[in-house]
This record gives sequence, C-alpha cells and structure tokens, in this order.
Amino acid sequence: MDECTFAHTCIVETAEGLRAGLSHFSGPSRTAVIYSIKPDDPMQIFDPQGLLTGHEPKFKELYIDADKWRGKTPFAYDKKKFSNLITEKNLELAGLISYGGRSSSVVYQMWFTEHHPDMCSIGPTERWLEQAVWRLSHDIANEQDLYTGISGSFLKEYATHAVRDYLVDEMNVLIGWDTQIRIYPILEAVLKISRTPEERAWPIGELIFVEKQSLPKMTFIAKFPKAEQPELENIEHIRKLLQSVENSDRKLVSDERTIIGIIKGEKPEFSISADFKGRYGFLKLNNKTICSFSDGSFKSTTRKAKLVQVEEALLESDMDPAAASAFFKIIVSIVHSAAKQRHGCSIVIDLNETPIFISGHSLEQPIELKKREGLELTKSLSKVDGALHLGADLRLHGFACLLDGHFIPGENRARGARFNSALRFTAEHKNIIVIVVSSDDPVSIMIDGEAVNTNTQCKFSSLYNDPLLLEQWVTISKTS
Repeated sequence: MDECTFAHTCIVETAEGLRAGLSHFSGPSRTAVIYSIKPDDPMQIFDPQGLLTGHEPKFKELYIDADKWRGKTPFAYDKKKFSNLITEKNLELAGLISYGGRSSSVVYQMWFTEHHPDMCSIGPTERWLEQAVWRLSHDIANEQDLYTGISGSFLKEYATHAVRDYLVDEMNVLIGWDTQIRIYPILEAVLKISRTPEERAWPIGELIFVEKQSLPKMTFIAKFPKAEQPELENIEHIRKLLQSVENSDRKLVSDERTIIGIIKGEKPEFSISADFKGRYGFLKLNNKTICSFSDGSFKSTTRKAKLVQVEEALLESDMDPAAASAFFKIIVSIVHSAAKQRHGCSIVIDLNETPIFISGHSLEQPIELKKREGLELTKSLSKVDGALHLGADLRLHGFACLLDGHFIPGENRARGARFNSALRFTAEHKNIIVIVVSSDDPVSIMIDGEAVNTNTQCKFSSLYNDPLLLEQWVTISKTS
C-alpha cells in the first residue's frame, strides 16, 4: 500500500466512524473532510454523501483562489509526529458544523457534519470533530506498519466522551483549571439513574452536582450527616432519594461522590444538573442545556419536534395568518404532549373549508381547541387508538378515527401500521396533513402520500466513494 492509498484508507475509515457515531447522537448525519497531507499537496475533499454540495463557491474562494489556508505553521512538517496540533475553528457555513486543525503530520484538515435544527448545543459535536482531527493526525504519523484501524470504532462510540470534553472545556472557562470535580462519574451516574425505574416509575426530578467549595455557601432544607451521605455509586438508593424532589423546585445535591442533601429554589453559581423527566432528561451546565439523555445514552436533540413543514403548509393555505399561527401552536402543543408522555398518536390536520368525513368517534359539537379545557381534553383523547381530526376552524371534529387507503409506493413496512396508514390516507385526500407521533420518539409528517420530514441515512446518495482533488470536485459540481 503506497502513501496515497494509506492516507485514503485513514480518511475513509475515520469519516465512516464519525458518521456512524454522530448519526446515533444526532439522528442521520453526513460527514466530509477537506484536507492536504503534505505542505505542497493540493487540497483534496472526501464527501461521499454530498454534504458540502452548494458550498462550492466558498471553498473555491478559501482553498483554490487563495493560498492563505496554508498559513504559517510554527512547526515543520514531519509525518512521524502528531503531538503538535493547532486547531482551526468552525467556518460558520450555513447548515454545517466544522472544525479542523494543522499538525506536523497533516498540514491542514477541516471536518464537517450537519447542524441539525433541534440540537441542544453544537459543543459536543465540535469536540467530536476535534477528535477526528487528532485521530487522523495520529494515524498518518503512525504509518502503515503501526496502523491499527481503531479510529473509526473509537469515533463511533465517542458520545459520552464528547459530552465530557465539552463540559471540561466550559468549566475551565467558567471556574478555572484547578477544579476538582470529575465528570465521568457524573455522566455514568446520570445514565444509570435514567434507566432505573422505582416501582415501575421512571425518574423525575433534578439532581445537581457542585464543587465542594460551594457547599458552605448553600442553604439546605435537609442535609445528611457526613458519615451517612449516600454514595453516588449506589444507584438504586439515589433513585429512591430522587423521589423526594419530584415535581417540585427542590433539588438533590451531590459533590459527585456522595449525596449531600436537598436545597430549594435557585441553584448555586456553578453546577452541573441532570433534569430527569421520566424516560428522558436533560444535562445542563448552569442554565445552559448541553444535551438530552434517554435509553442509556446521550443525544444532541432538544426532543421537540420542529414541524417546519406543517407551519409552512398552514401559512401557504387559505387560512387567515393569525388563525394559521394559532392553529400551529395548538398542533405543536398536542404533538409535544404525546411525545413527552411517550404514547403514539396520529393527528389529521384538515385544511378543507368543510372537513371531510373520517370514520371514527364523531362529536355532537366540535371541541373548541382555542379554549384551554378543549385543548387539554384533546391531548387526553390522543391516547385513544386512532387519529385526532382537527379542522381549519380550530376545532376537534373527531377522535379514534380510522385512516384507510390503497397501497402506494414508498410505504415502509418497518415503520408500522400507523405510519403507512397515514401515507395512504394523505395520498387519497387533498388539503390533508397527517402527523404521526411514535412512542419511541420520531415524529413524521405526511402530505400527498409522502413523509416530507423523513431524513433517513439510506436517502443520502453515494456521490464519490474516494477522495477527489478539491478543484476537480468544484468543476464536477458546477456541471452536474
């Protein structure tokens, strides 16, 4: 294997591991890299799923028309060294997160992934891309004889480390380098507690972690004697104690080794908190949400469906703009309620002047959704098998509705009856939108027989399976 082939192998395996890990953390994701190994090498690109399509003019400006990217690196090129590395910050391109670096073994590299609209923070993802920079520099420096090929696997499983690395970076800025608080035990405890039910109930309440120096300044409404403070490693005990702060402004306090006691109201100046909300929760640094967690792993998602396509469809309809805005807020409230309670439901949004007939439980008088009691009742009715039928008059016209239709191309047997019934129904009825909320989180939007917000990995077309010269890629992109 020559040097060029070896470099390509490193690039491809690193990119694939990065893509797989980020897809688990943030949902289906693409990755790409622009790089030059040696000082006189031209810039190359590896973008197998077309992530960077549309940004050709910017890359031409940065890397082809100008030589500034080569910069003045304070250390000489040496393919056998990887310890020297200068980072290159996010390029701030629309829809992308990027992070790169210069090292002794790779003169320039910039990694990219998608900036999903529902991310709590891009911080952990930036740390992930930074790790890709380090891994590639390390692998290129090791050369073929010492190449282990583990970088891809390492990046695939990097989620907890990415969260930890971002927290450490932020803590160093906020409180300095001499902090004694350890992050890994905190993250491990949070995940274990999140998947530990108590009497079949999932954890609810807030657990905060503070520095020992903060404890004397805090006012506890209950504090355990030092000799009797429960160890954080005793997960089942901690899970039971969490019941004392359920559905309140009380918080369980830990110094990341033991549970100190319970406070009420405002948190101290610095804290890391885990806000448990049942089968999921959010990790925060002070008041900044870093990520969510569920099913024993960390995720980037805010867990709130954006429903952009629904909002656009309402605004483009014949509805009065004010009514369309009010209708959208009602729909979002119902969707978020179903997602929060983790029960599946289907919502038919009927934009016809006269609502169509749908077989199901009809109502003598449609329920006013603008009224609080009507909206709350509708949320409860969403738990009943079948679909809700919402009209453009902002009323509930029926529930437990059966959505039928004939087979259409594009059905996905893996998604179940609710998903495919909605596809069929929207294919046969005009001015109808159906939102399907699955019990395992995904929210799908169907219009005219298509799931318009489905972003599955299989839809990412494979454009170039090998690295290309950037100049060649720009030329091909212009003509395609």
